[in-house]
Amino acid sequence: MTTLRQFVYCAALFGVLALLLWGTHQRSVAEQGRTALAAEKLANVNARVERDAATIKALRAILNDERTAQAALQQTGQDLRRELDVRKQQIKELKLENQDLRNWAATLLPAAARGLRQRPALTGADAYRDWLSGRNALHPQRD
Repeated sequence: MTTLRQFVYCAALFGVLALLLWGTHQRSVAEQGRTALAAEKLANVNARVERDAATIKALRAILNDERTAQAALQQTGQDLRRELDVRKQQIKELKLENQDLRNWAATLLPAAARGLRQRPALTGADAYRDWLSGRNALHPQRD
């Protein structure tokens, strides 16, 4: 083998070795970029998970407060119904005991008082506002 041929083989070998090293380096750089991107995505996902966990915790606290308030409202409603039943029973007993009270309870309310309880069939907030603003003010009756 001639020296020139040996030199060409050696140069080709070094060239192939250099290309192999350059390719390995490029793969390493690309992998580092993918790793950095994956780490960034992981950080974003972790931040979102922490935000969602905080939101869930706050919503659970609100839900517990609302459940407590609802239980209190139900208890208050039951107490009021019991009280109403007691009052109704007292009124029945008073009507049975007192003839004047029975007569008074059987009479109709005056027209002005009946008018206070009469309302048209309303559908929606706008109709209610129009009904309120369209009503005439009540004036005291003169003797």
